[in-house]
Amino acid sequence: MTSTDWLAAHRERLDGALTAIRSRGYYSAFPESPSPRVYGEAAAEDGKAAFEAHRGTAYPVETPGATGTVSSEESPYGIPLDVQYPHTTESGLDELLQAAQQGMSDWRKAGVDGRVGVTLEILDRLHKRVFELANAVQHTSGQAFVMAFQAGGAHALDRALEAIAYSYEEMNRYPATAVWEKPAKGDPIRMEKNFTVVGRGVALVIGCNTFPTWNSWPGLFASLVTGNAVVVKPHPLAVLPLAITVDVAREVLADAGFDPNLVTLAAEHPGDGLAKPLALRPEVKIIDFTGGSEFGQWLEQNATQAEVFTEKAGVNAVIVDSTDSFKALCNNLAFTLSLYSGQMCTTTQNLFVPADGIDTDEGHKSFDEVGAGLANSIGKLLGDDARAVELLGGIVNQAVVSRLELAPEYGDVVLASRAIQHPAYADAVVRTPLLVAIDAKDEEVYGRECFGPVSFLVRTGDTAESIERFRQTVREGGAMTAGVYSTNEQTLEQVRDAALDVGVALSENLTGQVFVNQSAAFSDFHGTGANPAANATYTDGAYVAGRFRVIQSRRHA
Repeated sequence: MTSTDWLAAHRERLDGALTAIRSRGYYSAFPESPSPRVYGEAAAEDGKAAFEAHRGTAYPVETPGATGTVSSEESPYGIPLDVQYPHTTESGLDELLQAAQQGMSDWRKAGVDGRVGVTLEILDRLHKRVFELANAVQHTSGQAFVMAFQAGGAHALDRALEAIAYSYEEMNRYPATAVWEKPAKGDPIRMEKNFTVVGRGVALVIGCNTFPTWNSWPGLFASLVTGNAVVVKPHPLAVLPLAITVDVAREVLADAGFDPNLVTLAAEHPGDGLAKPLALRPEVKIIDFTGGSEFGQWLEQNATQAEVFTEKAGVNAVIVDSTDSFKALCNNLAFTLSLYSGQMCTTTQNLFVPADGIDTDEGHKSFDEVGAGLANSIGKLLGDDARAVELLGGIVNQAVVSRLELAPEYGDVVLASRAIQHPAYADAVVRTPLLVAIDAKDEEVYGRECFGPVSFLVRTGDTAESIERFRQTVREGGAMTAGVYSTNEQTLEQVRDAALDVGVALSENLTGQVFVNQSAAFSDFHGTGANPAANATYTDGAYVAGRFRVIQSRRHA
């Protein structure tokens, strides 16, 4: 099939995405349930077998300029991976980037429809390997399998499709050809004009350890479909999911007659520091990064030749003022704090609660009773160890454990974290959430990110102070999410205004099966680009439009 054939084959999926981004209603192109009724009886076992076949082998992907191999991944579940990848070093960047650029002219000539067809086919083939990808995400990030299947597979595919849909709209904003006619004495002046979408150059995707696909695919596909070559530099501890991604992309590009080096993998040893020299190369015109604030800010300040998109650290907060369902409030927050052991950029860290307590449907609750209610809900949610590990997953690295062990010193422990023995993986590191009560004056503690299963109950003078502390922490430290619980419409309006002032998405009175740390593709924006936690959002027109330019040619008609 040609690239335009693929566009026709996947047209319904694209049209559904285009409709959804305009309406902001529910849409999902890829089923999120790993049930055999959805994917077939053999899909799960076949996917696991495909993952197992990678262990202890050299992954068959070519990287121009690579020297030797590198094997750096460690499963948070304690099983050996030992997958070897081509090792990219600074000395090989000339060859890598030259190869990446080689096919860009033909890729540009494919046109909007051709590139969209190819990228949609890549998504389709990735979907066929979704169980393999889920196992790869699970054993590099520590996510539990179902979460890895959903966030690392189905939802990541939706986010990638969303990026393609926005790119399609932006690239089609202008006509490909036009006749320009200016009235004049005698015959009008007539010009024929062509408008061509041209990629900026080489795009660099810098992957993260916790969400290797979900965080990388939007930028990867937005850059590729808009005419750029893409170099994917995975986190050294989460290479396999992106190696599979690159492998599939190269396969589809080759099948369509394009240079497979339009997408390449740049794997490194931990500590090589490859991202810096790569990011500063003049050929690199686009950078997508997810990770810590320090390096994100370095990229923004130093990679001035490139359009830089960053998602960095933040201090997410929930303001608790009052509620008409105390039990549901506690249960909802318990799930939020427990999911993936809080190792999400969207997990709530700070819960601002007035020192005098809150009014609820169960009567007035003191500050201590609010903490006890939340601790009780977490205890019930995670009471059965076999069920708990399917929600908590594994701790992704030792740095998270170190922060968790230090955190009790910051205040009064409301709920201690406990270790859980994983029934299937004896060497997995599994921890339940820790809740620590501190005072509003301790902003040096809660004002910075403490990534992992650590949350602070911040004792404020009243809700007015809670709102001001919320403003301050988000303005200075950034946030990806915010929440509020209140039965008072005036209070809700004040928090809405505060959230708009500091540029953070707000969830109000969540008591059902929607959680502050989850976002839906095609409807919810992930990040805003309006506070220090991120300078862009997944996904809108601004996220894709800077990845290409429209170049015109004209002649007398």
